Amino acid sequence: QVQLVESGGGSVQAGGSLRLSCAASVNVVSRYCVAWFRQAPGKEREQVALIDRLGNTGYADSVKGRFTISKDNAENTLYLQMNSLKFEDTAMYYCAADSLGGGYCYTGNTYNYWGQGTQVTVSS
Repeated sequence: QVQLVESGGGSVQAGGSLRLSCAASVNVVSRYCVAWFRQAPGKEREQVALIDRLGNTGYADSVKGRFTISKDNAENTLYLQMNSLKFEDTAMYYCAADSLGGGYCYTGNTYNYWGQGTQVTVSS
């Protein structure tokens, strides 16, 4: 059973930083495409960043240059370092895994495992 547990959210002033963590069950981050999503109230869910089993990464335009996704295969943990936070980054952040895509990230990934989310609030 795949489990994903996010942590590290909180409240921060604009311009500040946070690092989110996603503790995964065995071998998830080393084998699958894993990603961070976010959803703000009244808005659609947005994919923020992804990383495949080889460590190749991708980012939404809205966070490029400010957010960094990384993982620790030995610790089965996914990270999202968020710098230069803006008010519009306020959202619930979720980690997700695609166990069906062979470990590669592509446009059509189906993320079949999700964490419960961690709230990020940025005050302006």
